[in-house]
Amino acid sequence: SPRLKVTNADAFVWLKERDLSLEENKFDFIVLDFPDPANYSVGKLYTTAFFRLLRKAVAKGGAVVIQSTSPLAARKSYWCVAHTLESVGFRVSAYHAYVPSFGEWGFVLGTLEPYRPPESYPPGLRFVTPAVAKTFFQFPADMAEVPTELNKLNNQALVRYYEAEWSEFVVF
Repeated sequence: SPRLKVTNADAFVWLKERDLSLEENKFDFIVLDFPDPANYSVGKLYTTAFFRLLRKAVAKGGAVVIQSTSPLAARKSYWCVAHTLESVGFRVSAYHAYVPSFGEWGFVLGTLEPYRPPESYPPGLRFVTPAVAKTFFQFPADMAEVPTELNKLNNQALVRYYEAEWSEFVVF
């Protein structure tokens, strides 16, 4: 589609360099598939500072989705992303799905208006139906929301949570 724009750059720098007050620099849908926040260089992309820039880049009626690690293996990390995004003015819809190559994985959808899941999907889908999609937004007790600090440039709370939680599974 000629409307699709793919950008490969440091997202923080790229957004800072754009005049986000111009409609032509706003986007209807932004997908952030950043690496997990295993260090401060990546952790900055999940901060209030970056999410404020991101909010300015979302067009009216637009949305952003962020891969946000596993709410099962790294519960505080996951909810830290959701809380941080919400703190800058996004309406957050947290969801998760089983991804065969990763396991139980979490995502955060941010919108400027309330989000309502679709009531129907294109015909021929094998695995997603309106009934199944509703379950994406339901969290069992072991993945339920927990209180967290906001992730800021000067505290990198998310990196601390991530290292502590994933250290049970991965050697850093």
